[in-house]
Amino acid sequence: MGLNVTSWHEKVHECEQKGLGYVLITVIRAAGSTPRDDGTKMVVTGDEQVDTIGGGHLEFEAVKQARDLLAKGTSCQEIVSYPLSSKLGQCCGGAVKLLFEVMLDHQQHVAVFGAGHVAQALVPILAQLPLQIQWVESREKWLDKTGKLSNDVSLANGDVSGVQLTDVAGGAQRIASAHSNITPITIDEPEHIIASLPNNIWIIIVTHNHQLDYKLVEASLKHTEGNYIGMIGSKTKAKRFRTRLEHRGFAPSQIQRLISPIGDLSITGKRPIEVAVSISAQIMALMNKERADADGATETSSLKEDRYVQGKNV
Repeated sequence: MGLNVTSWHEKVHECEQKGLGYVLITVIRAAGSTPRDDGTKMVVTGDEQVDTIGGGHLEFEAVKQARDLLAKGTSCQEIVSYPLSSKLGQCCGGAVKLLFEVMLDHQQHVAVFGAGHVAQALVPILAQLPLQIQWVESREKWLDKTGKLSNDVSLANGDVSGVQLTDVAGGAQRIASAHSNITPITIDEPEHIIASLPNNIWIIIVTHNHQLDYKLVEASLKHTEGNYIGMIGSKTKAKRFRTRLEHRGFAPSQIQRLISPIGDLSITGKRPIEVAVSISAQIMALMNKERADADGATETSSLKEDRYVQGKNV
């Protein structure tokens, strides 16, 4: 479970902050001899349970019911009655009625690859939106492999590969630690993590290395179905990447998923903050479209059409 999370209300807060699905179980009626009183609560997630409604076979059955409800993928409320008889392996002689409140993860997941100047301008903007952000970097001194801040004293004084870490890597770490919806990840070959990310994740590629960018694009097209794979770079770079993808056997429909140059191209400028605002605007447009589609609204123009236009202009 999360650090120092020992009660149901702490776990609810953690799940809400991290965008995790959970079930809140409440004893809404306890009649006769029962292990816990009315109002007792516990939280169940896909792999954890926090607090207790009394233990024993009753709690075992309640946890199983909660996970079955989570697996259905629908937010709902359900009331189930349990007689505390020998059938449940309990002989209290009472009965309990439980309320199951299923709260699903409705937040969109975004993976940002790269932790340089553009990413450091971009991620704090995205972190203010209802998004869960995986922030991935290959350079070990920037974010450690546990997703926590590095305590390496060389960050304060050292220099790695000619990059002064005080302002750059230190800035990335401060941003990552300031927002609960950011999960920082350090991995030597970031393209290998894509297969384990949520299938519908939105991917933003803003690394320091063109060859790494290509590996990330190829892995993203192979392993995800999300409708946003955006890569920073010039029109020339984007054209070369598309040609390379064609030679590697990718279909035009796959290649069209790549959005590059990334961002709202009506927002011009090359400063990190200008690029970050451009990317953020495109992400927010996509969020609004997803919300409108969920509400059954009809858009007069779609991001798919925008991607097609960008693809033709490179």
